[in-house]
Amino acid sequence: MSSKTRSKKEQYSEPQSLIPSLPEEIIVDILARVGRCYYPKLSLVSKHFRSLVTSHELYARRSLLGCTEHSLYVVLCSRENGNYQLYALRQKANGNHSLVLFPSLSNMPSKGGFVAVGSRIYVFGRFNSVPQNAISIDCRYQTVHPLPSMNVTMSVSVADIIDGKIYVTGYCNNPTKMVMTVFNTETEMWEPKKTTPETMSGYLWARECVVMAGKIYMRDPSYSFVYDPKERKWETDKMLNKFKWRNARVVDDILYYFDGAESL
Repeated sequence: MSSKTRSKKEQYSEPQSLIPSLPEEIIVDILARVGRCYYPKLSLVSKHFRSLVTSHELYARRSLLGCTEHSLYVVLCSRENGNYQLYALRQKANGNHSLVLFPSLSNMPSKGGFVAVGSRIYVFGRFNSVPQNAISIDCRYQTVHPLPSMNVTMSVSVADIIDGKIYVTGYCNNPTKMVMTVFNTETEMWEPKKTTPETMSGYLWARECVVMAGKIYMRDPSYSFVYDPKERKWETDKMLNKFKWRNARVVDDILYYFDGAESL
């Protein structure tokens, strides 16, 4: 009787999962093919899975398999404490989307330059929680890496990238003018600062910055300027001078912007 009862219990007992018994390489290969929207649930399976979904090996495998996913990151100001924090727009397993806070990351500067390069976001500005004025965020592992200090003291205004070099422009108090410096993302070193053009007000105060056709386009309250890195020279853009363009973005070398003058 007892043997029959035991056999029935064994018959209806849930079989153990085969995944924990697999080699680690196979487990990583399986998880790499799963969408990131399922990672929060997978992290609840065990401590081992929780470490795997944030491991360097998993994301390296995803890159090799071409399973990378595009993500949207935004900086929003908290009404509770007034801090600017980084959020990511994530897709849930049910297909809906939600903004996820990166609590482990430093508070973002209210004003500064943000440049996305691959899986990293380079941030230039004044931080409340870190002594550096330049950091990079590895979005794969939600980690912050300090960059070498800038070779000039300035209040960062805008930044953009051309051929692996980030051009950072900001306001310098001594002497009073705008300056530009360049950060090489390959060598992770700062290059010598560059001069900026003179305007009727005495100096360029860049409020907008976009890259189009291998050149940097900037606008201050009165004029639009173009910087050619190859020729290392500045020029004014007469056509763009007709518009007070702002909140601009470039897609396929086409400039899309909001014209402040038209809204008046």
